[in-house]
Amino acid sequence: MTYVMCILMLGLVLGLVVIASNPSPYFGALGLVVVSGMGCGVLVGHGAPFLSLVLFLIYLGGMLVVFAYSAALAAEPYPETLGSRPVAFNVGGYLLGVGLAGSFFWGGWYMDMWLVVDELAEVSLLRADVGGVAVMYQMGGPMLVLTAWALLLALLVVLEVCRGSSRGSLRAV
Repeated sequence: MTYVMCILMLGLVLGLVVIASNPSPYFGALGLVVVSGMGCGVLVGHGAPFLSLVLFLIYLGGMLVVFAYSAALAAEPYPETLGSRPVAFNVGGYLLGVGLAGSFFWGGWYMDMWLVVDELAEVSLLRADVGGVAVMYQMGGPMLVLTAWALLLALLVVLEVCRGSSRGSLRAV
């Protein structure tokens, strides 16, 4: 299971590099889907399958709808691809930075940190995320409202930024 967690973390870092290095929103969405899937896989590995499912559904159902609207408003006739020269230089720079940061902090990581929660106990009647779900429903109401307002504000900001002065693909209308 440690190897699976290492592969998920590697996919998470590579997806973040794709998001950070690509100027085109089309290929940035591919990176977002990869990061979302890998991050939810890491959560499942650490014993939170319900939280992972909720995060995956909300993220892909909500934020990618915002991406679809913003990509429609900011349509590019010739978007930069992942194999183009400027994007490849950005990817190389980000991977070099991640490698340097990883070598700097390498001494503090231990493989015991990658154990799955279910492997720590022989017989467990209580899943790790059940207590968190109860707390989320008990005391998480104000945070849920605050998060909904933040997502609405992010939607309006993204749509206004992508609209610009030329109205993107809505010029023909």
